[in-house]
Amino acid sequence: MGKNKLQKFAEMEAFPHVFQHTSADLLQKPFEMRGQWREQFFKNDNPIVLELGCGKGEYTVALGKLYPDKNFIGIDIKGARIWTGARQSHEAAMRNVAFLRTNIEMINRFFAQGEVDEIWLTFPDPQMKKVRKRLTATNFMHLYQQIVKPNGIVHLKTDSNFMFIYTSEMVKANNFNVLFSNGDLYHSDLQDSILSIQTYYEKQWLDRGLTIKYIKFELPEKAELVEPDVEIEKDSYRSFNRNQRCNTTPN
Repeated sequence: MGKNKLQKFAEMEAFPHVFQHTSADLLQKPFEMRGQWREQFFKNDNPIVLELGCGKGEYTVALGKLYPDKNFIGIDIKGARIWTGARQSHEAAMRNVAFLRTNIEMINRFFAQGEVDEIWLTFPDPQMKKVRKRLTATNFMHLYQQIVKPNGIVHLKTDSNFMFIYTSEMVKANNFNVLFSNGDLYHSDLQDSILSIQTYYEKQWLDRGLTIKYIKFELPEKAELVEPDVEIEKDSYRSFNRNQRCNTTPN
C-alpha cells in the first residue's frame, strides 16, 4: 500500500465525522447510533439525506453547502476516495456532513426504519450483466425501504442510458410515483442548483459528449417488488476507473 494511502487512512481515523465499520465489527458490537443520528451526531431534527457510492464525496459536500438545514451522509467502501470529501468538510467545519465507510448492502445496520428522508445515487456502475448489483434493482429498493420514511425520495443521476432506462422501467413496473425524469438534463429547460453540481468525472463525460440523465421518484412502503421484463440495449462504452470511457468499445 502506498505511503499516500496510509496517510489518508490515518487522517480518516482522526476525523470525528467519519465512521468506518466492517461486517466483522458489527458482529462484535451493533452500530450504536442506528436510529440516533440526529440526536447523537447532528444534534438537530433536520432531514437526513444519503449519497450511496459517494466516491470522493463531491456531491455530499456540495449538497451540504447548499442546504445547511439538511444533514448529509456520504457512503462508500473506498476510504481513499472518501478522504477527499471528508477533509474538505472537516476544514470547512461543516456540521451537517458525515461519511460512512462500509458496504451499501449493510446500510440497514446503520439506519433505522424511517430515519432517512432521501437517497442520492450519483453515477453508479450500471452493472449491465448483474442485476442484483445494480443500485436501483428491486433487491436494493427493498433494502432502502427498510431505512427510508414512507414515500421518501430516491434520486438517480447517471450518464448510462442503460441504467436510466432500466430504472425508469423498474419504477413503472412497480407503480412508483415519478416526480421528475429527463434523459438529457443539461439540454433541458430545468434550472436547478442541485442538479447543476458536477463531479470531476461528470465533467469529463460531458466533455466527451455524453448526456446526463436524471430521475426522481418516491419509494412507497411495499412488500412485493417486481423486476421489469424488458430488453435494454447495453451502453457502448466503459466506465472511468475501469477502462476509461470510450464511444467505440462495446461492453
